[in-house]
Amino acid sequence: MHIIINNQSMVPVYEQLVTQIKNAIIEGDLKENSALPSVRVFANELKISALTIKKAYDHLEDEGFVVTVHGKGTFVASTNQNLAIEGRKKLIETELSNVIEKAKLIGLTGEEIHSMVDILLEE
Repeated sequence: MHIIINNQSMVPVYEQLVTQIKNAIIEGDLKENSALPSVRVFANELKISALTIKKAYDHLEDEGFVVTVHGKGTFVASTNQNLAIEGRKKLIETELSNVIEKAKLIGLTGEEIHSMVDILLEE
């Protein structure tokens, strides 16, 4: 699994981990029942705190993306198609939300944003 941590980002490291692992699961790069690296191994590999890895794994477990079996490790949860589709929709929603916020920051109106989206959808 290829994880890139941006220490310059305003996004907390655990959230960066959660997002990248979720994306890997949703896109099928991490298959169901495959093991994630142990907390210690992953922390050493990424050169970050084991507590940060644990927090990310806990968050992923709360959202149903992984399951932790004590003494065995953390594994990608068995997913159904609906969960994967919802995950993809959520990612798109988040990206669109970020773009809309940026558009508003530069002074675009809702109507201008709608027009841009309509033009892009026609292409």
